[in-house]
Amino acid sequence: MEDTTTHRDVVVNGVRLHIAEQGEGPLVVLLHGWPESWYSWRHQFAPLAEAGYRVVAPDQRGYARSEQPSDVTSYTMLHLVGDVIALIKELGEEQAILVGHDWGAPVAWTTAMLRPDVVRAVAGLSVPPILPTGLVPPSITRTQYGEGFYQIYFQEPGVADTELAKDIPASFRRILFGASGNNPLNRQPRPWVIPDGRTLLDTMPEPPALPDWLMEADIQAYADDFALHGERAFTGAFNWYRNIERNHELLAPFRGRGIDVPALYVVGDRDMVTSLGGAKGLRTSLGTIAPRLHAQVVLKGCGHWTQQERPDEVNTALLDFLSHVDRAAAQ
Repeated sequence: MEDTTTHRDVVVNGVRLHIAEQGEGPLVVLLHGWPESWYSWRHQFAPLAEAGYRVVAPDQRGYARSEQPSDVTSYTMLHLVGDVIALIKELGEEQAILVGHDWGAPVAWTTAMLRPDVVRAVAGLSVPPILPTGLVPPSITRTQYGEGFYQIYFQEPGVADTELAKDIPASFRRILFGASGNNPLNRQPRPWVIPDGRTLLDTMPEPPALPDWLMEADIQAYADDFALHGERAFTGAFNWYRNIERNHELLAPFRGRGIDVPALYVVGDRDMVTSLGGAKGLRTSLGTIAPRLHAQVVLKGCGHWTQQERPDEVNTALLDFLSHVDRAAAQ
């Protein structure tokens, strides 16, 4: 099948973003997570475009081929939501359906919460809606999991950044396998907690072989784009984590607000996110947080990288959801 995905840069809110796009029709914006890029959606472009949608996936601010603002405070949730809204307008559209994975899910959920006039519907992969801030702040997770919790480990500028930038392909290889459903350790998902005196990659050894869904060419595609930022290859991505506490303060006025548009949630039963405190409660209360929840899909044996590990099942769920949204709009 010929790849008709095109690439270009756009400027939103003064930041240059790289986007990949394919198809014509109602706009669907795909928002990647950490540490990924537009490329994480490579299996979704053709099926969604062939179903009659205009599919656009940006490298979000700080990632891959997009610009990295130097100020760490330029990566708050309000900046990220603002980028999505500005991107939709830059594309000449008034509304869009958002699909987010990992960090992209909180951005999608929060954008839907704040701007239901722009977001027609929202789907989140891996991370459920933790409203209004997106993630639990470090002041809480530190007491739950200690200083070794990965989100705490990521807070100190230059530490994890330097570690992962030393060998970018190896970092991707270890992280993508380490959080996948193919890693035997994930048969019983657990939070990422780094033992004292060790590093993140110490807890994620080189895989004996890549799983079927991941090729060396995929590793290189990620590595080449992140390497464009040199020693700051991962700094923009880590700056998202360095604003979690700030997000908690900035979005305080919106506590108690839910999601008023059609919603879909997809998660793998071997995803580390399912082991985090409060995750089970969030999943059982999804219908309250998002009263127009269409479905909650659990992928057996799937790890964190849902749309890459299980593209066919994710595409089926997305197409069913998109069809549901279109039918509801036509009534």
